[in-house]
Amino acid sequence: MEHPINILERYWNFTSFRPGQETIINAVIKGEDTFVLLPTGGGKSLCFQIPALAKKGICVVVSPLIALMKDQVQALNNKGIKAMAITSGISYNELDTLLDNCIYGNYKFLYLSPERLQQELVQSRIKQMHVNLIAVDEAHCISQWGSDFRPAYKNITLLRQLHPSVNVVALTASAKPDVVQDIIKELDFIDAKIFKQSFVRPNLAYMVFHENDKYYKLEMILKKNPKSSIVYVRNRKLTIELSAFLNSKKITATYYHGGLPNIDKDKNMTAWLNNQKQVMVATNAFGMGIDKPDVKTVIHMALPESIESYFQEAGRVGRNGEKAFAVILKNNSDETLIKNQFLNVLPTVDLVKQVYRKLCNYFQISYSEGAYETFDFDFNTFCKTYSFPSILCYNALLILDRTSVITLSKQFKNNVTVQFIISNKSLFNYLETHKNQNIIVKSILRLYGGVFDHVTKIDLDKIHKKAGVTEVVLIQALKQLEEHDIITLNLAKTDAQITFIEPREDDKTINRIAKTIKQQNALKQSQVKAMLDYVKNDTVCKSEQLLAYFGEKETAPCGFCSVCLQIKNTKKPENLKLLKNQIIELLENGAQPSRALLQHLNCDENALKNILKLLLEHNIICLTANNTYKLSHL
Repeated sequence: MEHPINILERYWNFTSFRPGQETIINAVIKGEDTFVLLPTGGGKSLCFQIPALAKKGICVVVSPLIALMKDQVQALNNKGIKAMAITSGISYNELDTLLDNCIYGNYKFLYLSPERLQQELVQSRIKQMHVNLIAVDEAHCISQWGSDFRPAYKNITLLRQLHPSVNVVALTASAKPDVVQDIIKELDFIDAKIFKQSFVRPNLAYMVFHENDKYYKLEMILKKNPKSSIVYVRNRKLTIELSAFLNSKKITATYYHGGLPNIDKDKNMTAWLNNQKQVMVATNAFGMGIDKPDVKTVIHMALPESIESYFQEAGRVGRNGEKAFAVILKNNSDETLIKNQFLNVLPTVDLVKQVYRKLCNYFQISYSEGAYETFDFDFNTFCKTYSFPSILCYNALLILDRTSVITLSKQFKNNVTVQFIISNKSLFNYLETHKNQNIIVKSILRLYGGVFDHVTKIDLDKIHKKAGVTEVVLIQALKQLEEHDIITLNLAKTDAQITFIEPREDDKTINRIAKTIKQQNALKQSQVKAMLDYVKNDTVCKSEQLLAYFGEKETAPCGFCSVCLQIKNTKKPENLKLLKNQIIELLENGAQPSRALLQHLNCDENALKNILKLLLEHNIICLTANNTYKLSHL
């Protein structure tokens, strides 16, 4: 068997492992059932990829994240390692062929969602494979106490029945102690080897600032630390608005959200990765699988939904070991906003029943039918048809997705079919008088040979690139060809695909998952409470608060988070006295806003706020109508 370090060097060009990786890899290679808890950026994927490459056979990787599966498969293929991902929307015949390739084609990795394990075809083919390892990524999804619990993860034990002698490695970046024990129990581990890396990030300063003007504070932070940064915002619109604001302040910024076309995602991502842009303004759709070691600051402009998601997003900073900052900017409206965004949109069991029933009717699925049928899905039209509030309806669909009733693939696409309905000769006569159509028609003919003989599905992206026109111009041209009776055209726009995992059974289907819906709603409420407690608590070190949440009790104050710095400053009365005198001296020249005072004084912002508060209480200074500070006797 080849030594793991040789595999690491050949495929990843590293000459040494990160702390703890080699011990984990050796345990997996020895055939131990292994639990791996490594914080974001700890290199979890190598802990199953290298053991799988060291042994003969194929590794079956179960993951709930389609985008991450595709990224990992692409990365392995780029290294010359044969890997494939089986996602939704694959026909039975194609699935049959892909699984045969895994048996006979020397593939090393098969990535699939837990829902796929419910299919008899998948089970029978996996049984025929020479499986050398079962890897369970995002393993917290198997625990009913974990965020993003997915009942389909309980199907993973089927893999153990199909290959009882093969060991399992479970990996996650965030799990509380009760979740860890639940994972080990659910996966039926024997003599589990547990590897947990401390959540301590000694180079990372956690900061929480209360700010009425978050944009100004953001500008100050990014100018003070002019290095690679991520700024997380609440919605897609804000990614564009905030990046424009930063650019107007001479801070180079770009943006990223789930609805961007792939070409724009790649362009913006590349600019940020290559440090052509200092700041990436993004929704939480950004960051999964990104390993950029020199990120200096991660700033949240809105409160995250949970400590788990915050720790994962904050963990994308400072991976090079240099001092880095994870900042939350909050104000008085944030508590209401986080409750509106994450709690007031939780669907009840009754609403989930309604959405499921209407969804089946929408696609004309008869009772006890529909299993593994896939449909293009226009979400907005569906909501309008049945008068569903869009956010509640979307969250109901996500519940149906997580509980394996459906698979929801959120991928915008144009589903376009074309057939030329005039003769070849007549077409070229037409082009003589409609020269603007020439390049577009010829591009279609060269890409699709049978377009005169039958209805043909075409790819707008390929055509507009080949013809050298925009997609808007292409669509207008196709509509004109249809109006002139040159082609038949079906131009359907969808923003998702839905695959029904099981036959329609209406209430019976939803009653089966009702307990899970209620439990996950209660979990979400406790997570939001924990997040609010974290940002409100300004007496305990921020790092200690986070570590305690994940079960680490023997900790010490970090010394440089926002709480530790505030405590440090208040313990230095001589500094406070000096600061007080400096403020009075500045205000003798006239009223000043707090921003101007902060720019003149070499001090911590919280220290300034505390002194101003003290001076106001003792009536040494007062606030003017313009919200500036002045000496009371002037």
